[in-house]
Amino acid sequence: MKSSLHEFLAPDSIAILGASSDPTKRGYKAMVGLINDGYEGAIYPINPKVDTILGYKAYPSMESLPGPAALVLICTPAKTIPDLLGQCGRNGTKGAIILASGFGEVDEAGAKLGQEVLEAAQKANVRIVGPNTSGVFNLHKKVNLLALDNVKPGDIGIISQSGNMLLALALEAESNGHVGFSTYVGPGNQIDLGFADYLQYLGEDDNTRVATLYVEGFKDGRVFLNVAKEIAKTKPVVVYKSGSTEAGQKAAKSHTGALAGSYVMTVDLLRQVGVTVVSQSDEILPVAEGLSLLQQANGNRVAILADGGGQATIASDRLCEAGLELAELSDATQSALRGILFPQASLVNPVDVAGSTDANPGLLVDCMTVLVEDANVDMVLLVGMFGGYGIRFAEELKAEELRTADAIAKLSGQTDKPLVVYSLYSHVRPEPLVRLRESGVPVYNSIEHAVQVLKALNERGAYIASNQRAELAQPLSPDAGVVATFEQAQRSGRDLFEFEAKSLLRTYGVDVPKELMVRNEAEFLEAVAEFGHTSLAMKVVSKDILHKSDAGGVKLNLSGEADLRRGHAEILAACKLYKADAEIEGILLAPMARKGTEVIIGVSRDPVFGPVLMFGLGGIFVEVLEDVAFRAIPLSRDDAHAMVNQIKARKILDGVRGEPAVSKDALVELLLKVSSIVDAHAEILELDLNPVIAYHDGYAVVDARVIVCQETPL
Repeated sequence: MKSSLHEFLAPDSIAILGASSDPTKRGYKAMVGLINDGYEGAIYPINPKVDTILGYKAYPSMESLPGPAALVLICTPAKTIPDLLGQCGRNGTKGAIILASGFGEVDEAGAKLGQEVLEAAQKANVRIVGPNTSGVFNLHKKVNLLALDNVKPGDIGIISQSGNMLLALALEAESNGHVGFSTYVGPGNQIDLGFADYLQYLGEDDNTRVATLYVEGFKDGRVFLNVAKEIAKTKPVVVYKSGSTEAGQKAAKSHTGALAGSYVMTVDLLRQVGVTVVSQSDEILPVAEGLSLLQQANGNRVAILADGGGQATIASDRLCEAGLELAELSDATQSALRGILFPQASLVNPVDVAGSTDANPGLLVDCMTVLVEDANVDMVLLVGMFGGYGIRFAEELKAEELRTADAIAKLSGQTDKPLVVYSLYSHVRPEPLVRLRESGVPVYNSIEHAVQVLKALNERGAYIASNQRAELAQPLSPDAGVVATFEQAQRSGRDLFEFEAKSLLRTYGVDVPKELMVRNEAEFLEAVAEFGHTSLAMKVVSKDILHKSDAGGVKLNLSGEADLRRGHAEILAACKLYKADAEIEGILLAPMARKGTEVIIGVSRDPVFGPVLMFGLGGIFVEVLEDVAFRAIPLSRDDAHAMVNQIKARKILDGVRGEPAVSKDALVELLLKVSSIVDAHAEILELDLNPVIAYHDGYAVVDARVIVCQETPL
């Protein structure tokens, strides 16, 4: 169903509550913005103290209007708003923009007032933008309630929690000269509408080709992820996420909980659903522009064509850092380039023309054509002085550069391989570069920006391809015995004991080594007989001791009855010293795991994004190194593969110093299984499998911890 926001973000009539003739007031600026931009709908200034404002008849109230106003801009103080929303409802208004501050961002009284505003809006059937918002514009509809100068209609939609960030983007677009905007919304406090609502609108808006968001914080991150996942299938979504949240970390009990709620986690989850995340604020507009023009790439192999060695080297460095590959040019490509360029030209990637184009810049398009035809090339990056040959060498070359610009634009239109240009002359906007950009080929004055655009195009192409083969983790039917175990733990107000957590995993087909729980002398002797002289690990089982190693509750490499009795006594003594009143359920005995690579798999229910799965290297350093990957549950198979290959220490998984490579396929299956288990059991608040020992032929879950949710989770 189409978003109801279309009714008022593309309004046919607008009322301004608090319209003014005072140039310092927002009610004046909004009127000026509408008038100057030639808004064609009805404008209703509302101010009971005057008869006209800027030549328009003024009305004393909403109820006195000659017809309904689709959108109302409220410029009055916070305390007046609940009553005014009632008037808006009686008028038939669909949406209200509330500029006033003084709500939840201030204090408790403000939060209470915000709740009153929301209740009044719901009763009046009016949707709220804000409060504490910078406002709205829809340039294709000539709605400019911010009265911004020199912004032009285009295809980039913006949702920004910062009014100054919008202003920065508008000024950057003015300097760029090519970028225009469709709709802008400042979400403000989001007491009603939030990022997911606005993204849904931009996704449906025919005038928006790229949705761009500046985000300080999500209120319902899981809803946003669900919306973004669908929108990103057909339209690029770019997000700059400022700051980081520590929500939930203070209450976290596990390694996973301690690492969740971070900026890194948020970025991983956004990328999981196809969002392009930029890490620098000056990348927002270039990346949005590049995605608008080129949409996607079908691979990550880039050919660099350069007229200078230094910039070719810089471009190569940045590409590799961005996770892109330098394409390996075929023999046929190198042979064709040899027939175009001087003998001293470098024909491997990056291709350095070595002065060949100084007197004939048209050779650049000849080279680009050859590169595009190479099956090993997915994208082409031109770096150097194109556009400035007529400035640097001879004015007569300008005509040749113009012809070359036309030829490059034609080539771009004939191929699905993105062509991106960096020129050191772009800041002076010479005519060849202007013509190139007007023809739809992006031109940048920064190699770094050009590379970020290529990275974004590759990520978007990979996301679309993965969606075409998406295979989510298989849903599970909850096992009755596992449900009973959770109910017992909840009645006792405790978490699962380790042996219960491992039993849960075994029930659903996870490979967990055999172990025995020992509570008394008879069970102890049974374990001795069962394991014989096998080297064993011994661990305390207690609801009061979460981190067993810290309490001295773990003994390794024990063998035989005497060794086990000594280890048992030492564990009990250490745990008593660690926490005198700790209830000891018993000890757990299991054969020592064979040597392998330790990894961690964990789950935390994030207060914003819901259940999130984590993967990384395991052991005691996981919280120090923080080399982990996150994905929202449920996972797809592609998600699981991406997690395993994302961590910086992935080379360890491939085997180092003679160690065999681990089975990544086995880890992928384990990640999918854990995803399914958590999806089936809302009782799991946090889960830690640390370590899981990964082998070339499988894995072994050595330690398992499950924190039980005592109430209904997100």
